[in-house]
Amino acid sequence: MGIEFQNVNKTYPDGTVAVDQFSLHVPSHTSTVLLGSSGCGKTTLLRMVNRMVDPSSGAVLIDDEDVAGVEPVALRRRIGYVMQNSGLLPHRRVIDNIATVSRLNGVAKAAAHRRAHELMETVGLDSALAQRYPGQLSGGQQQRVGVARGLAADPNILLMDEPFGAVDPLVRLELQRELTRIQSELHKTIIFVTHDIDEALTLGDQIVVLKKGGEVAQIGTPQQIVESPADDFVAQFLGLDSARRTLSAAPRDDGGWFVSDAQGRPLGVVDSLPQHPGQNA
Repeated sequence: MGIEFQNVNKTYPDGTVAVDQFSLHVPSHTSTVLLGSSGCGKTTLLRMVNRMVDPSSGAVLIDDEDVAGVEPVALRRRIGYVMQNSGLLPHRRVIDNIATVSRLNGVAKAAAHRRAHELMETVGLDSALAQRYPGQLSGGQQQRVGVARGLAADPNILLMDEPFGAVDPLVRLELQRELTRIQSELHKTIIFVTHDIDEALTLGDQIVVLKKGGEVAQIGTPQQIVESPADDFVAQFLGLDSARRTLSAAPRDDGGWFVSDAQGRPLGVVDSLPQHPGQNA
């Protein structure tokens, strides 16, 4: 069970082929990252799941049900969706933004607000922000509200389209940590779109590296892709050919190890280094 892309194609009226004969299984309760540069079809694929885009041919199945047979609005109300710029309604308070989908699903206002307050705690938002408007929040806070809204109807599936791309690097790291924590608690089926390699390696149980036109370059776990890139394209895309991900470590006088990358840029300090098989303690 899970999400299944079966030989999907998307060709637009001008002849542009966004995706061609793409197939993929997304296991339930895991995070799959679609990784690639602009024009590789990753957002098109994501939006096929909730029928914001319908394939020209092929099928998308959720738990063996073809989404083409499901009314689009009803489908979207049972799937969480988080986009890059949060997509919040500027004239509605935070609490009402989070409660939007619950209210559309017929949940009473008081119950929807209780659920929204619970979700604010889940995503690490101070409850005092509930009465504010999106314009009164920082970018990181807005994205947390967007994640909370995506979770409001307790969907099994959460679609995330470059949700952290518009915030600064420190906030982005914090949001990635929060999403990892949330997923460890809630175990949603997540499809996450990004062009950021480090983000993909951090968040993906499964990573799909895409070439232009939705062509699959490689599918695997973060470790599989880094250790065994399928070809030169994947190695170059991940920066493996330039040793960008090669690390070195030097012992510190007061214990531990100082870690730097191939260019000598400091990355941090660790207490100990992993041992290779057969290495003496």
